[in-house]
Amino acid sequence: MWGEIDEGHKPVTSAIFEAQTRKEDDEMVQATDNSARDKVSSQPSKPQVQEEVSSSLTSMMQAIATSGSPVKSQQLGEPDLTVEEKKEVLMEQYKAKPLVFLERYHVYMKPEHLEAFSHLSSDCRAQYYCTEVQKRASSSANRTRVRNHRYAALRALQREGQYFSEEQMRFREPLLYEQYIGQYLSEEEILQRSEEAMQKGPGSLADLLIDSYQERQLQNRLQDEQERQQCAEEEEEEQEEEENDESRQAEWEPTAEEKAMLREEFLSQMHQRFLDGKDKDFNYSEVDENPDYDNLDIVNHDAEDRYFDEDDEEDEENME
Repeated sequence: MWGEIDEGHKPVTSAIFEAQTRKEDDEMVQATDNSARDKVSSQPSKPQVQEEVSSSLTSMMQAIATSGSPVKSQQLGEPDLTVEEKKEVLMEQYKAKPLVFLERYHVYMKPEHLEAFSHLSSDCRAQYYCTEVQKRASSSANRTRVRNHRYAALRALQREGQYFSEEQMRFREPLLYEQYIGQYLSEEEILQRSEEAMQKGPGSLADLLIDSYQERQLQNRLQDEQERQQCAEEEEEEQEEEENDESRQAEWEPTAEEKAMLREEFLSQMHQRFLDGKDKDFNYSEVDENPDYDNLDIVNHDAEDRYFDEDDEEDEENME
């Protein structure tokens, strides 16, 4: 009938609207899927992150376990933990309380170990201990650089021959020289030393006066240092023990081989004093901050094991 609506047919505008809505929904779903795929592909894969943390953890556990630091309390007589057992205990502590772990063991850590605490980066306490690890590593690198510079300067002064001559070392440390060498010199050796000092220059009156003044100054310093040492010994030991020690020392006369060993020990101590920065009149800033020493082939070696090696002369020839 006219005026009635056929329920079996929808208006054209409604059909068009539904079709358009379905199309927009499909496009939105597809765009969401693409965005999710892009986001996943742009992030590092979980296995890669876990591998980096695992490597950092393994290195850290090994360093702490072999550092000698106690990792747990043990009963008296209980056998010490093996390295592997320590690593297991450390791993349990790390998993249970990583922040407490960082606070307790940070002194044994290196900067490359800090990746294991990246999940605590927002904690101010973790930030503090991580900064301490970085500072210590930087300070250690600086000490190594200074040590290598001074070692290179020592070798140069050895080749030059004057700074570490017996005469110069005696003047810098008269008491140490007297203890190791001077008190055991014979009359002939003392006379020979004086003759060598006279032959070193033209022998003008001015030179003789200077040498005489320096010798008196050295003897005065030696006497002062001996008096200070004697006072210190008197405070630490009883008088009878001191007299017995002095009598034994007076009776002992070193052999030629023992004198040579004492001389080597004196030289070694003078070298170590230089490396420790104890030569008061030496300008260490010219060595410590001098970049010319950075090019020497000693940075990658443990200089402490090479300072007084028995093959010093061979090493000098190789460096030349």
